[in-house]
Amino acid sequence: MYELSHPGGPLTGRIQLTGSKSIANRALIICALTPGGFPIHRLAEADDTVRLQNLLASEDEILDAGPAGTTFRFLTGFLSRRAGYQILTGSQRMKERPIGILVDALRELGADITYVENEGYPPLKIGQSALDATDAISIAADTSSQYISSLLMLAPTLPKGLRLTLEGRIVSIPYINMTLSLMAYFGVEHEWDGQTIVVPAQAYQPREFTVEADWSAASYYYGLAALAPSADLQIDGLFEESVQGDAVVAELYRRFGVTTTFNETGLRIEKSAEALIPPFFEQDFVKCPDIAQTLMASCAGMGVQGLYSGLQTLFIKETDRVKAMKTELGKLGITLYKIPAHMSGAQEGQQFFGQEEKADFSAGTPTFATYHDHRMAMALAPLALQHPIRIEDPLVVGKSYPDFYRDLETLGFTVKDLG
Repeated sequence: MYELSHPGGPLTGRIQLTGSKSIANRALIICALTPGGFPIHRLAEADDTVRLQNLLASEDEILDAGPAGTTFRFLTGFLSRRAGYQILTGSQRMKERPIGILVDALRELGADITYVENEGYPPLKIGQSALDATDAISIAADTSSQYISSLLMLAPTLPKGLRLTLEGRIVSIPYINMTLSLMAYFGVEHEWDGQTIVVPAQAYQPREFTVEADWSAASYYYGLAALAPSADLQIDGLFEESVQGDAVVAELYRRFGVTTTFNETGLRIEKSAEALIPPFFEQDFVKCPDIAQTLMASCAGMGVQGLYSGLQTLFIKETDRVKAMKTELGKLGITLYKIPAHMSGAQEGQQFFGQEEKADFSAGTPTFATYHDHRMAMALAPLALQHPIRIEDPLVVGKSYPDFYRDLETLGFTVKDLG
């Protein structure tokens, strides 16, 4: 358990962010599908990326993805093209996360995949197949973008390419576009035909590649800036023209008086002592679900009333993130609740959540559980600007941002290991 605290006053400093796990993992799969491969610079140091890199290089029959959802889903598609048979397994939580939609899609293409334990869930036994049963499949558009990306990255290597139809409302278009943008960087063409993505059969072209820093990680510094009395932070490694959907965080925090200026090495985040706090914050997170927890914690610290939608993919992450935030913010007197459909005017498939009250630390130092979820630890950490907080299982941040606490210390935080 770690205890985080800050002496108060202006927040200043400079951070060199780790590479984006989302970009790095896609680049690794594309590299493995590219004849001869290619050099990748500034690979993320995240546990998920290191694990994927090791598993791609492994010749073991049993491959353990641990708690890494992206790694598991990307490998499910990739291993369908790899010689021999492999057992792809993961942590206990991974065995509780559904994989059936992706497996069904791959089987329709002709994949040789069987469930080792429970139908619809990991572990999987995957054998090599030509994936030539058809070149046209459909998948629910509101499913995980990782399923869709796993299929898309395979698409140009298939005998006839792939026509992938997304049925219904698309919920993760930024992550799909990230995948398609990276594929295009390596020479793969595609086109949209309505809600069908058409990828002809073609070869990836090897090119040197540098991984952009992680906008999801940057969101925690925006959260810090919003809660600080004033802030001036330089965050290096980010691009103004980014393929990451979470880059929208810069615009979202502008509503809280936090400004962004891009420069040669990244960007500068500033907030003046006179910045006004809005009474209300409304956001549809369907295009940027990974920053929802950060904004919830910011609203809690500032006492801003929140109205959120587009959170459906958060229910099947490392934990049910909405339920987890409700429990942990509840320790500070914050209420996070689902609004009944008949009261919210929600359309079919939509859900709205409300948030009320301001964080109350009168009960003493809160201890936050992290539920094996890296984003729980990092989203709640900025609250340490207002009062010391304790974080259980703090090293869970290694999944995406191993240097998180060290970087906090460079900004003046005290990180105490309570054992």
